[in-house]
Amino acid sequence: MHIAFTTRLPDEGLTRLSEHTLYVPIEEADILVSTFDQPVTAEMIASAPKLRLIANFGVGYNNIDLNACRERGIRVTNTPQPVIEPTAELAFALMIAVARRVAEFDRSLRDGKCQPMAVMNNLSHSLYGKTLGIIGLGRIGQALARRAVASGMNIIYHNRHRLPEPIEAQFGAEYVDFQTLLQDSDYVSLNLPYTPEVHHLIGLQEISMMRRTAYLINTARGAHVDEQALIHALQNGLIAGAALDVYEHEPQISPELLSLPNVVLSPHTGTGTWEGRIAMCHNVEDNILAYLNNEYDKMNIVL
Repeated sequence: MHIAFTTRLPDEGLTRLSEHTLYVPIEEADILVSTFDQPVTAEMIASAPKLRLIANFGVGYNNIDLNACRERGIRVTNTPQPVIEPTAELAFALMIAVARRVAEFDRSLRDGKCQPMAVMNNLSHSLYGKTLGIIGLGRIGQALARRAVASGMNIIYHNRHRLPEPIEAQFGAEYVDFQTLLQDSDYVSLNLPYTPEVHHLIGLQEISMMRRTAYLINTARGAHVDEQALIHALQNGLIAGAALDVYEHEPQISPELLSLPNVVLSPHTGTGTWEGRIAMCHNVEDNILAYLNNEYDKMNIVL
């Protein structure tokens, strides 16, 4: 079996595929391992006449032209399980960083511009006792909620459908409508998949519903947020700050975001730990080997 890759991945995570030919040109591939940072276009798919499976390295698959895959009968899989804890971990870290002004204080100390160390200087905000509104209380959202509850936060959430009561009870989570979540949250975290229906889910109208003391956290997809509206809101004090791992026009980042002191930025690294990358490789292996063995019930099938 010939397997192409859009990105070189750690060899130690792919040992179970050693009997197959790896890193062939896509034109020769039976299987393609794709990554979120590389689009898989209809043209690429058309150039690979033997292609039967695209094993995506990541949970999001909007990098792949699914219509082209559907027309060719090409299966598509993803790796949802390994991304849960690393992404939730980063979302929580970003929330702490923006609330406690960690990056801002680090920059000001290094630049020699920090206020003197005194009782009423360099104040920030706590997470304890505050309300975290999670938009998308799926697996990543629940992993974030677990961390937030351990820090003394209250959880409200909004999904398309309310979750079963036992899941809500784990986190003491209250289901609310979208507008109520925006109005009642001290921190709003986006943890939902991207689809065209939720493009610019957060625009100027939605941001205007939020508290001026609230923070927006986005580790999902950049296009969930109208970035220019967010910049306007941050520049004009409509919300207190934002912490972002994803951007609307990646890999470009709006210059205004780079200059705003009340923004914490991360380079789309929600799943970016060594442990996470190896685990994702293993999940890719699982999907490929299950496909080759016709064990479709063991695959993380997208299409």
